[in-house]
Amino acid sequence: MQSILDRAEEGDPLSEADVQRLLSIVQEEERDALLAAARRVRAAHTADRVFLYGFLYLSTFCRNDCHFCFYRRSNRAPPRYRKTPEQIVEAAGILAESGVHLIDLTMGEDPAYFDGGDFEELAHMVASVAEATGLPVMVSPGMVNQETLFLLKNSGASWYACYQETHDRSLFEEIRPGQDFHRRLEGKRTARRLGLLTEEGMLSGLGESSTDVVRTLTAMRELETDQVRVMSFVPQPGTPLAGRPQPDPDQEVKIIAILRLLFPDRLIPASLDVFGLAGLRDRLDAGANVITSLVPPGQGFAGVAQSTLDIDDARRTVASVEPVIRECGLTAATGTEYRRWVEDRMERIRGT
Repeated sequence: MQSILDRAEEGDPLSEADVQRLLSIVQEEERDALLAAARRVRAAHTADRVFLYGFLYLSTFCRNDCHFCFYRRSNRAPPRYRKTPEQIVEAAGILAESGVHLIDLTMGEDPAYFDGGDFEELAHMVASVAEATGLPVMVSPGMVNQETLFLLKNSGASWYACYQETHDRSLFEEIRPGQDFHRRLEGKRTARRLGLLTEEGMLSGLGESSTDVVRTLTAMRELETDQVRVMSFVPQPGTPLAGRPQPDPDQEVKIIAILRLLFPDRLIPASLDVFGLAGLRDRLDAGANVITSLVPPGQGFAGVAQSTLDIDDARRTVASVEPVIRECGLTAATGTEYRRWVEDRMERIRGT
């Protein structure tokens, strides 16, 4: 295993067998060595800097019936809301003032947009948020076509996020019934061709094998994804997977470290959406260099995997994560540093 870590730190590509070996780690000593190597690789590329993402869930309505999602169409348990553009701009301003580096505008595949195919309001919202905050904007609207991606980019979006969750076809079909694996995948390629940065994500703990994990990580590499993430599956009430046991959270931590070795120069999030502030240090110690899902308290916004966790008691704010960042020997980046990373990455896309 040490040979694998040494080669990763030297910049040599890891084979599928290497990744399988790292996924098999169970001994604490080996786990610690993996995480230490991931931190050294992170330091070589982004030093001690951590980027901060504000998160606004625009609409909890969705036309899909994903088996893992609390906000699936047929679930009567979650609160449903659709925020107005004015509410979004106000909340984005609060996040910007708090010190985030990016605003992530996320929603389910809301029938209000998708049934008519009219995304002008969303595009106007992107433009308004970008103008009001001066920050880069990520859009996570679900699977949209090329015309909509072009519209969102021209409105000021820098990022397009659309998670496959898994690149195992049969597992994808099980958790995303009625959805097209290839169209969802092609949307990310289209976004990249249009000059948008892309984020891809996987769910850990759905019953996937280590081979499935390797397949997903390999696909992320083939997509040349700019930001790669993993989040633990959370069993949700009112879903077909509600009775599944909570997966081992350490699997997510290991995969974050492996992602850092495979994608040394990319952005890798530590999300507050699953284990909240309590789980942040483990993810930063595994090599993450982004903290996501910072939500303004008291504004009526929900999370995704955990709809209320740490939000209204202000534990998902810049002020709440800064002590943890310092404890990890890291520093919150400046807005200029983040914008420079984004611009450099976009320039690389234009050159390919």
